[in-house]
Amino acid sequence: METAIASFLRHLETERNASPHTREAYRSDLDQFRQFVCGELGQAAAPGAVTHLLIRRWLAQLHRSHQKSSIGRKLAAVRALFKHLVRTGSLARNPAELVSTPKREKKVPYHLNIDEATALVEAPKAPDLLSLRDRAILETLYSCGLRVSELTGLDVGGLDLADGTVRVLGKGGKERVVPVGSHARSALGAYLAARSHPPVGTPLFLNARGGRLTSRSVRRVVDNHILRLATMRRISPHTLRHTFATHMLEGGADLRAIQELLGHASLSTTQKYTHVGIDRLMEVYDRAHPKARK
Repeated sequence: METAIASFLRHLETERNASPHTREAYRSDLDQFRQFVCGELGQAAAPGAVTHLLIRRWLAQLHRSHQKSSIGRKLAAVRALFKHLVRTGSLARNPAELVSTPKREKKVPYHLNIDEATALVEAPKAPDLLSLRDRAILETLYSCGLRVSELTGLDVGGLDLADGTVRVLGKGGKERVVPVGSHARSALGAYLAARSHPPVGTPLFLNARGGRLTSRSVRRVVDNHILRLATMRRISPHTLRHTFATHMLEGGADLRAIQELLGHASLSTTQKYTHVGIDRLMEVYDRAHPKARK
């Protein structure tokens, strides 16, 4: 099992160009599965000894302490492992194909309303460098709908303030160009001016020590400014991505266009990121359906 998992992780890195975060998530889930298999079948257990019944026993054990979404993710990792082993000729069949994925609870992602989003991105008001940076970060997250990893990976050369675009490296090494709104351009311009317009190869967002900002630091930026807005509950940087998608949809943007902006491979993923209220749906229905119009 250990050798098979190592081979699969190398495949993710060299052929699939998966991010370190993705590879670590697969490694953790598969190592947990390996430990279960070895506990059931012995340390010398090989992938060929794994049956769909054994996988179901593992999932049943996970149900005691994990949510359905986590169980579904772990099962997906096991399926991908055995699919790789079948494709490379190590196995003749994929036992995980006979195991159904647990039905996930449908949860609407939390998003800010327009007033809340405006209050948050405008919270940093001081003229010092870190406040200018925080304002630029929040404006960019809301304006572009970026993942935090995409934001922290930006370099100065990827930003074109004149054209109002930013070049983003997304999941799987896929590059896309995203528009940058006027408020975000203004905030980014002020921040870069305060840094004396650094060279194109320099990280766009720096920490207090001059190094590239990390995802954890971006979380702290959001937390710090949320605390100043007493009416708002704690959110994550990813909430601004949900908010971006929802406000774009409410503003009339096509779901396919939002998919491109978010860098989603599947339209079904984009649908999970968006939320439209019943009032907005009724408004669209009344305007679009011929039998709804008077």
